[in-house]
Amino acid sequence: MPAAPATFGLLLAGGLARRMGGGDKPLRTIAGRSILAHVIERLAPQCDGLLLNANGDPARFAAYHLPVVADDVPGFAGPLAGILAGLDWLAANRPGADWLVSVAADTPFIPSNLVMRLHAARVAGNVPLACAASDGRTHPVIGLWPTSLRDDLRHALTVEDERKVGHWAARHGVVAVEWPAAPVDPFFNANQPGDLAEAERLHALLGPDRGRARG
Repeated sequence: MPAAPATFGLLLAGGLARRMGGGDKPLRTIAGRSILAHVIERLAPQCDGLLLNANGDPARFAAYHLPVVADDVPGFAGPLAGILAGLDWLAANRPGADWLVSVAADTPFIPSNLVMRLHAARVAGNVPLACAASDGRTHPVIGLWPTSLRDDLRHALTVEDERKVGHWAARHGVVAVEWPAAPVDPFFNANQPGDLAEAERLHALLGPDRGRARG
């Protein structure tokens, strides 16, 4: 595959984590390390830099030494608001990088070929957007976004009250890229307290090959 264009990674941690009982899901631990640390380890080598979307006091993430951007659309408008915040930050701070890849910050098994495969698929499909899929399900939050669409996204959020990532992506053209879900779904995310035990099991199952790309 050809090299991907300059792409920044956006870790989405702006949700309310109601099903987990509140707090910051990415700061829960798996194998003695935070979920966020696992995500950073997998995504950082694929990107030209990382930033974190989170609301509230950014100091709680200070140990990760990442820029923290909050939603600028009020009312916890969902992941689209986080993606817009990331695109705005990228346009203001890294004008040479026109692409953002977003991942949920509670997905500890992100594949190490995520960015390359998403870019290759959108080019092959002649569409501006690409998102991940596994086990017959699409994961619209895990996708590529160009800064050229940020004004359209702002309008969708603030004027049209659009909240669904898949709906907004579909209007521009998006291709879903499938990854195998066995032995571990790379897009498994920890939503509920019981998912943490499952994440521990899956981490052990991957063993020494846990950093290897699959698919």
